[in-house]
Amino acid sequence: MANRNRLTRAARLQYLSLVLPGMLIFTLGLVLPMCLGLMYSFTSWNGMTAEKPFVGLQNYAQLFGDRYAGGAWWFTIRFTVWNTIIQNALAILLAAALDSGIKARKLFRTLFFVPCLISAVVVGFVWLKIYGNVLPALAKQLGLGVNMMLFGREETVLSGMLIANNWQWIGYWMLIYLAALQSIPGDLYEAARVDGASALRQFFHVTLPMLAPAVTICVVGITIGSLKVYDLLVSSTGGGPGRASTSIIYYIYNTAISGRQYGYGSALSMTLIAALLVVASVQAAVLRRREVQM
Repeated sequence: MANRNRLTRAARLQYLSLVLPGMLIFTLGLVLPMCLGLMYSFTSWNGMTAEKPFVGLQNYAQLFGDRYAGGAWWFTIRFTVWNTIIQNALAILLAAALDSGIKARKLFRTLFFVPCLISAVVVGFVWLKIYGNVLPALAKQLGLGVNMMLFGREETVLSGMLIANNWQWIGYWMLIYLAALQSIPGDLYEAARVDGASALRQFFHVTLPMLAPAVTICVVGITIGSLKVYDLLVSSTGGGPGRASTSIIYYIYNTAISGRQYGYGSALSMTLIAALLVVASVQAAVLRRREVQM
């Protein structure tokens, strides 16, 4: 009995030695900054002085009258919705194509995945050059009078951002869907073929339902990543033209760091954190319920 108790205590100590470092990093790197941000959101601190005047809910009230914050949220929401739809749809289609036994599928898998290994800052710079130099030169050679500088106009900057972001990340989500496709039992497809189901009906009635867990992961992951878009903007549009591509997190940075409004910037950050938690929770709950139904 004494030996068993000693073994139990040793196992607990070993467990704690493995968990505590991660918990410490999580607390210092995430929980503590969030708590400090919440505290600062009730002040008018400028980030420089030792005094942090308490203003209560004034910063949060200011949010409702800030048209720039509203514009930043509107761009972020549009980018998130379109990015989530396009990336999931194309990732599923590419995964299905690579799972169909086409030649050189390993090469295509690598080519699609490589862009996600590149920094988003580099991706933004590359696509800025493509839109500003490469495509206009190509259009001129072909005699096309088309303005290819998508980052230079308010009505096309969202499309340009979506193209650049999808080029970078679609291969990552494609691999998740590909792994899920390869885990689907072949017996299901055989039974569907025996019942006379066409390839299209097999895709919608066998493939998609079996992909439900992967859909949950990808939809939530893409949505959260889209709501936090920042790096791509820094090196491509800088939030322009005007404020047409200013995301909420880019606006938070400019307000808190450049504008020296740490209190108001912290309030903006709290709204972003709340939005991330709500959206991720709702999506996960709805999609997981659909997994059970399927």
